Amino acid sequence: MNKRFLAGAAALASAAVLAGCGSSDSSATAADSGSPAASGGGVVRISGQNFAEAEIVADMYAGVLKKAGYTPQVKLVGTRDVYMATFPKSIDVVPEYVGGIVDFLLLKNDPKATIPTDSDPNAVISGAKTELSDAGITLLDPSQAKDTNAFFVTKKYSEDNNVTKLSDLSGKSVVLAAAPDCETRLDCGAGLTDKYGIKITKILPLGFATQQVYDSVLKGESQLGLTSTTDGTLDSQGLVLLQDDKAIQPAQNLVPAVSSSFLKAHPDVAAPLNALMAALTTEELTKLNAQVAVDRQDPQDVADQFLSDNGLS
Repeated sequence: MNKRFLAGAAALASAAVLAGCGSSDSSATAADSGSPAASGGGVVRISGQNFAEAEIVADMYAGVLKKAGYTPQVKLVGTRDVYMATFPKSIDVVPEYVGGIVDFLLLKNDPKATIPTDSDPNAVISGAKTELSDAGITLLDPSQAKDTNAFFVTKKYSEDNNVTKLSDLSGKSVVLAAAPDCETRLDCGAGLTDKYGIKITKILPLGFATQQVYDSVLKGESQLGLTSTTDGTLDSQGLVLLQDDKAIQPAQNLVPAVSSSFLKAHPDVAAPLNALMAALTTEELTKLNAQVAVDRQDPQDVADQFLSDNGLS
């Protein structure tokens, strides 16, 4: 569903094409695949998933590290499993999500491990110190920007029923269009029922942020749909995201994951990456996603413009 499960919003993912990642194309010809230099500058190998949002952020990473004197090599792949198989051995930096990488490491060590539900990213990171240390991975400063499960209604439904946050649906009966596993999840159906008191009469298994989910809500077949907090397509479709005012979503803040050994040899990579994280917000990330998913702009151009506008390039 969310980044915890290795996927981005489908509406955004459809806009992602690996060939569109300018930093990947340019750096591949400019740098070899050998080990990075042991001092400032040199090659920095960046990987991650190849949906649109991750591609935009990877291009931003490449941009700020290039300014810092590095030669970025970007290679994006389909799922977290793929790059984690070689991270941090042959990968230096990954644009990550706090819950996503922490859950991955916890479940890798113990398939029955308890998954963190805290919405505070620093608390989640602190709780996974041992797993991160054992894996040789350091998480830098988490961003305000986060990409979690989120729920939407039509603008008309919002206005007619005075609904702007999930708690406004308490006691109301709704049909929910969502992913098949939503019913029992605390960050989905179970949380909406137990924490918000929403009466879900039926869950239509139409996926995560799919066009079928949007259409179901737009046609009135369902009142509530599942997407992500950074879905940039909602406004153009006449849909409204509801605030998770009781915080049932776990921490899925953007965060740079860096090879601990690479960071030790290249401590200067932390400052530009942390500055980038500080500049990003969920609202800004949603706008950037919309530029790709709705306006059909190139992810590299979107990333470059953001860096320029924020004095990061």
